[in-house]
Amino acid sequence: MRFIKIIDQRKYFLISIFLFLYLIVNLLDGERGLISYYEKKKIKDHLYEEKVSLKGQLNFIKRKNNLLTSNIDLDYLETLFRKKFMVGKSNEIVYISK
Repeated sequence: MRFIKIIDQRKYFLISIFLFLYLIVNLLDGERGLISYYEKKKIKDHLYEEKVSLKGQLNFIKRKNNLLTSNIDLDYLETLFRKKFMVGKSNEIVYISK
């Protein structure tokens, strides 16, 4: 009986404590909680860095493609031949190192 009287006297206090704990747990953890927010923010930053990297690679490939299509850049072709086939000019000495 005494326990029931104590609960009756402090029921609003107990309800407020349970509501407060429920709010704190949902703010920190859960689908829209603080921990989930930082995880999603980290994923977003990683995806943004990957997007920037892919854009850079795409621009590099577009530039290489433009050098080899309609207006042929002879200087670029010469550097490609030198790299691939190790070709030098007639009066040039080519050293091959491994």
